[in-house]
Amino acid sequence: MSRATLSRLENAEVSATANVLGKLCAAYGLTMSRLMHMVEDDFVPLVRRSAQPVWVDASVGFRRRSVSPPARTLAGEALECELEPGTRITYDRPAKPGLEHHLIMIEGQLELSVDGQIYDLGPGDCLRYQLFGESVFVTSEECGARYFLFMV
Repeated sequence: MSRATLSRLENAEVSATANVLGKLCAAYGLTMSRLMHMVEDDFVPLVRRSAQPVWVDASVGFRRRSVSPPARTLAGEALECELEPGTRITYDRPAKPGLEHHLIMIEGQLELSVDGQIYDLGPGDCLRYQLFGESVFVTSEECGARYFLFMV
């Protein structure tokens, strides 16, 4: 990522895409949610749906709701994610190598490549993994995907 791009992001001249945020997180060793919530000192026990932050990257068809946002004193976080049909998102490397993931499919179909191993997921499937390398999320042109992702 160029210095010019970083400067434009810092000055709010452009919005970051999922790929750009993924690169920033990898550089700092943080999950995307932790990067976005670093200003929080503590956590509230009850997070109402109306208070759950939603982030959208319309350029690739990705929407994520932080159901259980990260906090300094809690190890895990939970996300509800939606990918539109025909979406492909590639993360070159994880924000934090070895981070534990539990992906539970709710609706649709998802092809997920984890460190070169490809998994085809449908409703009700759960994929558990530790991420050390590249990950690629792909939906078909006909069908999107909705899933919960728990990270510990």
